[in-house]
Amino acid sequence: MRHLRARVWFLITVAFLLPACSSASPSALRPRGPAAQRIDGLWWFMFWIALGVFCVVIGMLLFGMLRRRKPDSVERGSGETAVVLLGIVAPVIILVTLFVVSIHDLNALSAPAKTNALTVNVIGHDWWWEVRYPQQHVVTANEIHIPTGKPVLLHLSTGDVIHSFWVPQLSEKTDMIPGKINRMLIQADHPGVYRGQCAEFCGLEHARMSFLVIAEAPAQFDAWTAAESQPLAATTGAAARGEKVFLHSTCVSCHAIQGTSASATDGPDLTHFGSRRTIAANTLPNTRGNLAAWIEDPQGIKPGADMPPAVLEPSQLQALLTFVEGLK
Repeated sequence: MRHLRARVWFLITVAFLLPACSSASPSALRPRGPAAQRIDGLWWFMFWIALGVFCVVIGMLLFGMLRRRKPDSVERGSGETAVVLLGIVAPVIILVTLFVVSIHDLNALSAPAKTNALTVNVIGHDWWWEVRYPQQHVVTANEIHIPTGKPVLLHLSTGDVIHSFWVPQLSEKTDMIPGKINRMLIQADHPGVYRGQCAEFCGLEHARMSFLVIAEAPAQFDAWTAAESQPLAATTGAAARGEKVFLHSTCVSCHAIQGTSASATDGPDLTHFGSRRTIAANTLPNTRGNLAAWIEDPQGIKPGADMPPAVLEPSQLQALLTFVEGLK
């Protein structure tokens, strides 16, 4: 029985420690932007205070156990001063300090945005993210490109239920509420790809509603927006056949591709889908095999998604894959 109990505790310990070993984990304790750094500082401030209180309490318990005296040897009222100081005064001072520091950081995070900040509209859907750059006339999905070292103003809204926008390494959580636009500033000080997640349970595929924030140098960001603002160029060969398949299948009823007659808005805009890193809101890497599986059986990959399966002949599917992969 003792060995079994030891094994159980070992497995529990491993289960808690293994998730922390992943270098890809988007930990809020590895900040890469001003807002996340402020949150990280507040977290560590609270941690060290809590650790100090814990050590004092444990120390007093050990002291009491080691210096235990007989009941009749304790003078009446000898511990009242300690109780008042450690049980009332000290907790009040600690709680007031934490409250003041927290309010100070909250006000800093809620500071008004700079008027010249890049504006990005992010709309949450079940279960994907629509991303619009009104100044650059760019529409994409599930990826937010931002220039490093510059504040970006996000207008957060939702097309259905309540969602919550969160990029642990860059920002605080902000709810997306039907009929309301919430605003937040986000900034990345270092180039990189940062994973974001819906932090409010929004339905069956809530866990698979993630996105990527891609921070790049301002020159690279400008090049990206210039490319993304271009409509689809003329297609030839297999890609042209795939375009016809797209325009005569169920795809056209939900998706838009700039430069074609497809203009639906129920699903993600696919104008530059081939340049995206993932499929279905960061569920799968964007490869030809995964794309084929997603088109033929989206419910098998993401149950509850609004996308219906496409019934296509093998030659039609291959032509469609060539067309969609070429949307760059």
